[in-house]
Amino acid sequence: MQIMIHEWGDGRPYNSYAGYFRRVFGGRVQKLSVDAGFTCPNRDGTVGTGGCTFCNNGAFTPSYCRPAKSITQQIEEGIEFHVRRYRTAGRYLAYFQSFSNTYAPLERLRELYGEALSHPLVAGIVVGTRPDCIDGDKLDYFAELARDKYVALEYGIESTDDATLRAVNRGHDFATARRAVEMTAARGLHAGAHFILGFPDDSDESLIARTEIINSLPLTSVKFHQLQVFRDTAMAREYDADPARFRFWEVGEYIDLVVEILRRLRPDIVVERFASEAPPRYHYGRNWGLIRNETLWSMLEKRLCELGAYQGDRYSSYGIRDASAR
Repeated sequence: MQIMIHEWGDGRPYNSYAGYFRRVFGGRVQKLSVDAGFTCPNRDGTVGTGGCTFCNNGAFTPSYCRPAKSITQQIEEGIEFHVRRYRTAGRYLAYFQSFSNTYAPLERLRELYGEALSHPLVAGIVVGTRPDCIDGDKLDYFAELARDKYVALEYGIESTDDATLRAVNRGHDFATARRAVEMTAARGLHAGAHFILGFPDDSDESLIARTEIINSLPLTSVKFHQLQVFRDTAMAREYDADPARFRFWEVGEYIDLVVEILRRLRPDIVVERFASEAPPRYHYGRNWGLIRNETLWSMLEKRLCELGAYQGDRYSSYGIRDASAR
């Protein structure tokens, strides 16, 4: 029997991140972005230079995140920011988001993550990094932390297609990403993955078909978002040179694509995000304007309900594992 909507606990037609945290923590938990001053092997010459063609890190970094500030100061300011803007959460997760947050010696990681976890309101950490910036010793350290705290590793995978990864100057192949996720899950750690939809040469059919590959990874959670071209990136220059190579969905078209991906997505994978917004000053080329993520989530739920569809209702046809096996 397929996993049904009520088994996720919040009535949504997909396995939501908010519902997942309520199941894990028993209440509301808020992520706080922290910038620990890491860089990236694709910028400093270790793997490459210039970074990924789509990357402008400032487009998704909150204003209170500055590596000149201590980890504790950023956490305190993040709590204050969210208390003013949103409901108060009882506990927080320190989200190390900017660049590659395992790209440092293990002793440096111990110092940074130890400081974050020493805060009395911090229940755990979420560590964003690249699949080629992890190894067994670092994962063993995170597994040690996970005995008492929530620990998740979030990998920027971006695409399952090696040709696309080469085209965007990613600096690693998909096999590297698979290995990192499998090593993480083998230690009982929560493994997340980030994918960008709509690179040049991506078709709707290919993106839907790649859901089968995502299902084969031992992931806890997944983030999708539409390709956005940002100012001051190599991709912006590529767009100027040949805008016809780039396809930008209308909002409704993108919602329909995500619906088809979700219907095939393994039901136990938590969907943290399916679209992204960035400050208008970073936008380049076509974009959706000022549509907030809350509005997009509402549109997605409405479309799923109109179709009588939900996450994983077509999953068994992929033949990897039927939901009845859980």
